[in-house]
Amino acid sequence: MSRFSAIQSALSAQRERLRERVVGGPWSKALFEFVSFGIKQGWACIFGGLLLALILATHLWYPETAALSRYDFLVFAAVAIQVLLIASGLETWEEARIIFVFHVVGSVMEVFKTGAGSWIYPEESFLRVAGVPLFSGFMYAAVGSYLARVWRIFDFRFDRFPPLWLQGLLAAAIYVNFFSHHYTVDIRYGLFLATILIYGRCVVWLRPDETHRPMPLVIGFGLVALFIWFAENLGTLARAWTYPGQETVWKLVSPAKFGSWYLLMIISFVLVALVHRTREGRHAEKPADREPG
Repeated sequence: MSRFSAIQSALSAQRERLRERVVGGPWSKALFEFVSFGIKQGWACIFGGLLLALILATHLWYPETAALSRYDFLVFAAVAIQVLLIASGLETWEEARIIFVFHVVGSVMEVFKTGAGSWIYPEESFLRVAGVPLFSGFMYAAVGSYLARVWRIFDFRFDRFPPLWLQGLLAAAIYVNFFSHHYTVDIRYGLFLATILIYGRCVVWLRPDETHRPMPLVIGFGLVALFIWFAENLGTLARAWTYPGQETVWKLVSPAKFGSWYLLMIISFVLVALVHRTREGRHAEKPADREPG
C-alpha cells in the first residue's frame, strides 16, 4: 500500500467512527455531509492555501533588511511545500506532474503579460525570468493542484462528458486568445459562449461523504473562478503583484478578471481530464456504476 493510500484509509476509518457517533437523523446527516465537504475542499486547496497564507504573512512581517528578497523566499517556500506534500503522501506524483505542466503554462503567459503591461511585480528579486519572479508560476500551479486533488478527493464522475478533442480545441483557443487579443480581436465572449455550448449539458457528480451529488459543470467552473478572484484580491492587497491603478492605493481587482479565471479554469480542467483519461479511462463513468464508500 502506498503512503497516500495508507493516509487515505486512516482518514476514512476516522470519518466512519465519527459518523457513527454523531449522525442520528436527516439533519445531522446533512450537517455531517456539509462539514465533510468543507474539510475535503480545504484538503484540495492545501497547496494554494498555504501559498496565499505565506504571501499575506510575508507582506505583513517579512523584514526589509533580509538578505533574501521576499519573492525569492516565496520560491523556496513553495518548493518546500511541494516536497513536504509529496513526502507526506498528501500529494501524489501524478498531481505533482500536473502542477509542473501548469506552472510552465502559467509562467509563459506571465512573461508575456508583464511585458505587455497587464500587471507588474513591484519588488526586486534574484530568481526571475524576463522580469517575472519564479514564485508567480506556483500561483498558476496552485490552480492545477486544486483541480487534480478535488477530482480525486470527491471521486468525480460525469454525465454527458464532452469529447476530449473538442475540449482540447477550446482550451487551445482560450490560451491563444490570452496572447492574441493584444494584437487583434478579443474573442473571449465567443469563448464564453463556447464553454456553455460544450459543457452546458455536462453534470459532474461529486461525493462529499457517502453519496454522490450532482452539479452542472459550468456552475462548478464559475464557483471556483469566483474563489480564485477573491484570492487574487488578497494577493494584490499583499502587493505580491499589482494591476494598473493599484500602484499607490489598493483597489478591488476588476470583475473582468473573474472571466479570465473562468477561462483559465477550462485549460487546467482539460489538462487534468487528459491525465485521468490516460490513467483510468473511466472519466465518463457514472456514480451509479460504483458502490458508495
